[in-house]
Amino acid sequence: MNLTGIISISGQSGLFKIVSQTKNGIIVEPLGGGRRFPIHGAQRVSSLEDISIYTYEEDIPLQEVFEKIFKNLKGKEAINHKSSNEELRSFMEEHLPDYDQERVYTSDIKKLVQWYNSLLAEGLLKEEKKESPKKEKKEEKPKGKTKKEDPKKEK
Repeated sequence: MNLTGIISISGQSGLFKIVSQTKNGIIVEPLGGGRRFPIHGAQRVSSLEDISIYTYEEDIPLQEVFEKIFKNLKGKEAINHKSSNEELRSFMEEHLPDYDQERVYTSDIKKLVQWYNSLLAEGLLKEEKKESPKKEKKEEKPKGKTKKEDPKKEK
């Protein structure tokens, strides 16, 4: 699961993918596809890799929260982001029991669920397979001195 290049833009709904960089800003396109447009330096942009969720112990990066939800739901879609506040809070308690209930608002949970579902629909949330280190066999070199060919013996 890699959230690099995925951003949220203040005042715009949904998530965007960074396509290119310009002198004064960046070029983005909506995740589900659509028309590319420029974002200027004055607009507030948040990268998903920089966002974290408050818990009572420590802040947990959004990517780890998405991984927990993905694992708990076995890769299926989450509840609708338009569900009732009680349903959203119980969903959050189920998947991240120690989240700080005073500092994480219902609107934050709505965004989290909406982002999770849109990332899942785009195929960006996948369980990463852990690769086992490959054991390479080293070629055994003969021990001792090797005979060097005599340049005078060329035919």
